[in-house]
Amino acid sequence: MASPALTHFLPRFGVAAAVAGVLSLTGCQTWNAQDTLPPTSGVQPLKGLAQNVSVRRNAMGMPLIESNSFHDALFALGYVHASDRINQMVTLRLLAQGRLAEMSGASMLDADRYMRAVNLKKSAGELYKASSPRLKRFFEVYARGVNAYLFRYADKLPGDLASSGYKPEYWKPEDSALIFVLLNFSQSANLPEEIASLVLAQTVTTDKLAWLTPSAPDENLPLGEADKLQGLKLNGQIPGLSELSSASQQLSTLNLLGATSSNNWAIAPQRSRSGKSLLASDSHGPLAAPSLWSFVQIRAPKYQAAGVTVAGLPMVLGGFNGKVAWSMSSVLGDNQDLFLEKIRRQGSSLTYEVNGKWQPLGVRNETYFVKGQRPIREAVYETRHGALLNSAKAAAQGSGYGLALQTPSFTDDKSLDAFFDLSRAQNVERASDASREIRAIALNLVFADASNIGWQVTGRFPNRREGEGLLPSPGWEGRYDWDGYADPMLHPYDQDPAQGWLGTANQRVIPHGYGMQLSNSWAAPERGERLAELAGSGKHDSRSVIAMQYDQTTTFAAKLKKVFDAPGMKQPLKQAIDALPEADRSKAREAFTRLMAFDGKLSPTSADAAIYELFLQESMKQIFLDELGPESSPAWKAFIANGELSYAAQADHLLEREDSPFWDDLRTPQKEDKAVILARSLAAAINAGDSQLGSDHKTWQWGKLHSYAWKNANGQTVRGPLAAGGDHTTLNTSAFAWGQDFTTTRAPSMRFIVDFGQTEPLMGQNGTGQSGNPLSPNYLNGIDQWLKGQYIGLPMQPQNFDRVYGKARLTLTPGK
Repeated sequence: MASPALTHFLPRFGVAAAVAGVLSLTGCQTWNAQDTLPPTSGVQPLKGLAQNVSVRRNAMGMPLIESNSFHDALFALGYVHASDRINQMVTLRLLAQGRLAEMSGASMLDADRYMRAVNLKKSAGELYKASSPRLKRFFEVYARGVNAYLFRYADKLPGDLASSGYKPEYWKPEDSALIFVLLNFSQSANLPEEIASLVLAQTVTTDKLAWLTPSAPDENLPLGEADKLQGLKLNGQIPGLSELSSASQQLSTLNLLGATSSNNWAIAPQRSRSGKSLLASDSHGPLAAPSLWSFVQIRAPKYQAAGVTVAGLPMVLGGFNGKVAWSMSSVLGDNQDLFLEKIRRQGSSLTYEVNGKWQPLGVRNETYFVKGQRPIREAVYETRHGALLNSAKAAAQGSGYGLALQTPSFTDDKSLDAFFDLSRAQNVERASDASREIRAIALNLVFADASNIGWQVTGRFPNRREGEGLLPSPGWEGRYDWDGYADPMLHPYDQDPAQGWLGTANQRVIPHGYGMQLSNSWAAPERGERLAELAGSGKHDSRSVIAMQYDQTTTFAAKLKKVFDAPGMKQPLKQAIDALPEADRSKAREAFTRLMAFDGKLSPTSADAAIYELFLQESMKQIFLDELGPESSPAWKAFIANGELSYAAQADHLLEREDSPFWDDLRTPQKEDKAVILARSLAAAINAGDSQLGSDHKTWQWGKLHSYAWKNANGQTVRGPLAAGGDHTTLNTSAFAWGQDFTTTRAPSMRFIVDFGQTEPLMGQNGTGQSGNPLSPNYLNGIDQWLKGQYIGLPMQPQNFDRVYGKARLTLTPGK
């Protein structure tokens, strides 16, 4: 699933400055930076344990927790999570609470306002209250483990956290529910799309919005969605839109909103070389140190599981328990809506229109504690649909449109229990049963046992009276209100299909006319297409699955060649190239010839791949920049951001839309068509290559334009740049901002494979490292494995533990 690497909110201090900051905070001249690293061997007494717990670590720092009781194992998990990722846990919690300004200052205040309006704390409270007493005990024990670390290391916190001056509060059981709700909120690709559409509506007329917000290559343009906004004067009438858009893009850049890129698939026994199932999963995020994910293995009476976790959440979210493997990717479900609300001030009250009548807005007061400043007290206004995301500016202006966010209720939701039950399932049938009860997060869950494979869509999806929720809806009439939720029995699922595999890559997973609406914000289909090509070809084992995870072939290149060679385009394109100025004509012909010969392999050493990607980049500018530019404009930035979230108008125009109004270049007196713009784009690709790579085209390489660079919590590059292949359409994803530059913004942040044909089925790979502490040897040691395609086994059989985890251990003992 998506992997929101949310550690980048910490203040921008270097390591040396962070260490100096800790020295000043502790006031201890003999302080040693290594003291921030908890020991990995020896004995450590901790108050709250009932019995001894063993913690061993493999060569990558991934822990094996062995305990005589599950409660003690959860306590140890809390302690280990905090030991490895306390910075991340604290930051995630502050983010979800809308309190980042307390640690990072006024630069995060708009993001905090955004999150306070969303009010994840309320959602988490509903979810936790609905959970079973058993689950609540699990979260309570885990919280005690986290707090054992916070108590023991209160004066020895990692440098960047200590230097911020923020003193972490003790962990509460409800905080783990808050992290889960935050993870769900991160899957909301459509929310930033809706905000971006309003930014675009400040520049283009609403009838053009549909051309900029396509759903899928074979879907009609969402003209009905754009029609909702016809006749509304949106330009300058949405107070706080600029701040809201900046906060949305800030969170998107940090991979909170729209953190939705991932792949997962399962191979059935009939397509496996061993005659037993395989499962694979990879989640994508920024090249951050650390990534969101950390691996863990737990072995206790009546419970064992190994796989990926998010620090702060006491459950294995994807992995293997000895019988069943499970994984998750984002559905890109649209289970929230943004409503435009007419507001006006009447006396001292702020009101909004409901069915022709003006009603007072609900009010709740919020206090923001900002580092280095006096507290700020503001009201958040509530409508029948939800809170206004632009409350502060709407109150100040007293007129215009408020933006109310409606999200599903989590009352009586048993998702936390269901996730735990999934991790204990002993066969695919039980995994399927547990998956159907997960409603609080929209996922593609893929699972397997040795003989069977299955897939289930989870979540809670609204029934809309009218409209599809792709663009904001007028809230004053009730036409677009929700009427409950879709019956969970309609949620798509499959088990043991005849084709012999199941898989998802955030693509559309339901056919036209399906009995419920999941989304209109699907990812581009190419990763899913390539997955189908490879999974459906021949027999598979762990080696072929690794090759799939590292595949850098795009299916979009073949589609582009079909466009160039289509009967209605071949001759017009040739004529358009011939009509170019002489200096550009030969360049366009070179680009055309090279693209028509391109095999779609986006190798970092490929010159043709470089030309292909340069063409994509330049074509976007040729098509849209005249109306949405300049490149520094809010509209252009919003358009680029939308392209990173789901199927992009850039791709949609290249493959289709000959009648789009955007083909005409408003900067020229004549009227251009698609062939003319494509011809100009071909020439522009070579010109851009000459500028960026030099005039010797034989030396061009995609990896000289496109690179990997890992950054720490301070925004500093800690590894790289290194040549990268692939793009957003390849299974081995290496996405960049289409229309901006080629900097990698998203790549696999973790991978794992379960091969039931092996004695020890599970192998995993963390994108950066297990630890979030820069002083740890496990901070960046995963990168070399990641680059070389190497995985580490996580054995389930005790006789193999010593071989992988060694004999050295940290023994946690009951303290007094």
